[in-house]
Amino acid sequence: MGIISAIGRKSYKVRFLIAAMYAVLAVGAVTMIYPFSLMVSGSTKSNVDKAEMAIIPKFMTDDTELYRKSVEGFFNERTQAMVSTYGIMSSDFKKLVPPETSEADFKLESVWIDFINSHELPFYTYGLSYMYCPLSRQTVPLNMRKFKSVLYDKYEGNIEAMNRALSSDFPAWHSIFVPQPDYLVRIEMPNFSDFMMYYREFKVRQPQNMRYYASVEGFFKAVFLKALYTKSIENYNKAHKTNYASWNQVLLPREYPAGKEYTDKQRSDWLDFTRNLLSTIWIRADQAAAPLFREYLKARYEGNIKLLNELYDTQYDSFEQIFLYDDAPLRGRQVVDWTGFIQGWRDPKTNKQHILPKEMIRIHSIDFMFRDYLLEKYKSLDGINRAVSGEYTNILQIFPPQQLSQYLYIKRHKSMLRREFIKRNFVSVSDYIILHGRGVLNTFIYCSLAIFFALVVNPLAAYALSRYKPPSQYKVLLFLMLTMAFPPMVMQIPTFLMLREFDLLNTFAALLLPGLANGYSIFLLKGFFDSLPRELYESAELDGAGEVRIFLQITMNLSKPILAVIALSAFNNAYANFMMALLICQDEKMWTLMPWLY
Repeated sequence: MGIISAIGRKSYKVRFLIAAMYAVLAVGAVTMIYPFSLMVSGSTKSNVDKAEMAIIPKFMTDDTELYRKSVEGFFNERTQAMVSTYGIMSSDFKKLVPPETSEADFKLESVWIDFINSHELPFYTYGLSYMYCPLSRQTVPLNMRKFKSVLYDKYEGNIEAMNRALSSDFPAWHSIFVPQPDYLVRIEMPNFSDFMMYYREFKVRQPQNMRYYASVEGFFKAVFLKALYTKSIENYNKAHKTNYASWNQVLLPREYPAGKEYTDKQRSDWLDFTRNLLSTIWIRADQAAAPLFREYLKARYEGNIKLLNELYDTQYDSFEQIFLYDDAPLRGRQVVDWTGFIQGWRDPKTNKQHILPKEMIRIHSIDFMFRDYLLEKYKSLDGINRAVSGEYTNILQIFPPQQLSQYLYIKRHKSMLRREFIKRNFVSVSDYIILHGRGVLNTFIYCSLAIFFALVVNPLAAYALSRYKPPSQYKVLLFLMLTMAFPPMVMQIPTFLMLREFDLLNTFAALLLPGLANGYSIFLLKGFFDSLPRELYESAELDGAGEVRIFLQITMNLSKPILAVIALSAFNNAYANFMMALLICQDEKMWTLMPWLY
């Protein structure tokens, strides 16, 4: 009984020890869930939430966080586009809050939708959302993926054919990039390349709720005045001798503010803004300025109408036939001359300055087009107030409700947006590597061949040393182990030179040959083969088995655990091979995943 009791106690101790070991392993496995979950959560990040450390991304559960992330994507991660469009002073997506709404706001938003649906607005009046992520680097947003898909289908995946047709020079599909210019600033003018013209055709076909419209008034307040008065309404009031309670009360008139309700400083700001900063796309002139414009051109071209026709690609018989533009010029010499007339140009011969008089400058923008639409539809400001339940005392107080419109769109499409933010980085990687490159295929071939040769060359070498025990076996093992003393960086130059001499660069042979035999693997395998019973080999020989059969059916069959270790090591080395793979395979078609990710 004593012996049985002792055995029982020992059995319980063993079971307890095994259970404790399993518990420790389970705890270790559980602790890996948290960093893995953080990694998965991090795959959904963009610049607005990159500092967030949460297993479940906040935009999945918090509508405000979803709103901020959506607005960031809506404006292609450009804060200046957001503040100009919304007319707000906050230039941080992380601090953005949903707009406060009233019945009047909802009614005005409905009229705004009617306005943009009933007008074919020029391409420069709006930008397309979800096209560009400069801060999130390689992320390819929703509409950019659509555009690339349209191009890919049109040219049947032939990037060279697309480059020839659109006069572009993109090296690969993943490198296609569409600049998102800010047409509110004077230095930005439209690009009329074949590629950009095709993009504009695509942009026109996209739904209205994927557009954000340029607001000159928002740009005036949130960019121009912000730079002058550091976002402080108190600083503005002090400089202008006004008493506005908020920036919403600061208005941008269409014409030069000559009325008594404006101060000299406000007139100076308006004039500086229109003459020097605002893009000439948005500036028009009273038709009474036509004679001045003709006089300006005549002086600038020294009365040579033929020279003007050559530069303008026109057929005027005289300067008297030139009239002011109904729409501002967008390219060519006409833009230079129009800008010079607005800013002022001094004739070097007569020293006379030709300039568009300030009283004749007109701002033409979406803001004023929307107000004109409201007046045309409802006849008067009182009619507008009745229609939208508003309390406006000045037509300039009506600002296009784009922030509300986009907020409502986000509310209606929360599920779609969350799915987009979860998958877009993964789709970007797939688009970058799987669809438009050979990285996955090359890696699969390379890793498969590396495992195959590791399970052939190393076991054969180890089997010969273990089975036949040559007198110099320990010297051979020492030589093999010495190869581990040299770091891979030391061997890169001689290896590269040898492969180049054999004309093997940019081939799978170049990837495989340097690591075909591994000293450490041979050492491990020899030790394992030595532990196999010699009687098995003797029995096999007595039964007439040949050396190949003994090697395959006995040695290899009994060595599956160590072979699995060798295979895993070969896979890791091949998959993680970056520097050597990049050095000896500089042709992009031979890149594996590591160079591709780099």
